[in-house]
Amino acid sequence: MGVRDRLGQVIFQRVAGPDGDAQRQRIHGRPGPRLFEAGSPITTVHGDASMFVGGLRALLLQTLHPAAMRGVAEHSDYRVDTWGRLARTSTFLATTTFGHVEDAEAAIARVRKIHERVRGVMPDGTPYAASDPHLLGWVHAAEADSFLRAHDIYGREPLDAAGRDTYLVQLAEIGRRLGVIDPPTTTEELATTLASYRPELRATPEAREAVAHVLLHPPLPLAARPPYAVLGAAAVALMPAWTRRPLRLPRLPVTERTVVRALGTLATGTIRWAMRPAPVDRPQEIEESLRRP
Repeated sequence: MGVRDRLGQVIFQRVAGPDGDAQRQRIHGRPGPRLFEAGSPITTVHGDASMFVGGLRALLLQTLHPAAMRGVAEHSDYRVDTWGRLARTSTFLATTTFGHVEDAEAAIARVRKIHERVRGVMPDGTPYAASDPHLLGWVHAAEADSFLRAHDIYGREPLDAAGRDTYLVQLAEIGRRLGVIDPPTTTEELATTLASYRPELRATPEAREAVAHVLLHPPLPLAARPPYAVLGAAAVALMPAWTRRPLRLPRLPVTERTVVRALGTLATGTIRWAMRPAPVDRPQEIEESLRRP
């Protein structure tokens, strides 16, 4: 139990940031209504260790939209504050999925305010804005597809077809509040949405730099890099085949279906074990233990 607790705390601090404990207490401890019912598909997916793979895959996929990547490159400090960016993203997902409705709405309002400030010009002179519903739609679809695919392979309780559609309906609620217009609510609609963006996608030098930073130069101690590399390999294995060459990602189909999947399952299982809350003794057991000499 001591090993599990220590490992879980290290992982949690990396993902949630220095104020993660306080945020967790507020998210899960504040009584009141939530956007989503406990045990529903979105809480199952977002609360699972497979999100470590899904989140990495979403980052890789999102880089392929030049305007979205330009906004990140010009308005983000991901190169020097990788973990801070990760903590803010994970806190947003946790708050909107598990937190009190008021906290979820406040988190969404903060993100929308940030998006309003992220504006610029592409190399060809075309303006871009993070608040553009079209760009928001790409980010939303890439995340939805990545989270679902990772959960299908590495989730503890994979969803059935109806559960996947319900997940998309629930995620669409957050997407609409962020400014996405008509987000997909079925897996068929999600596939159609992703295909509609395909003509716009390409690997820019900024995208390849971001991918290299995420996969090859993570700000981690040497001891943590091998397990992180396993998660990265699992995320790359879930990327569409057509993305590999543009982003300079390897493609080894047989190895990905065997070795990478086995190691990814081990890594996500270890994370799930480490971050699972320790069992709490029942009151009767505590009282009996106090009576013992």
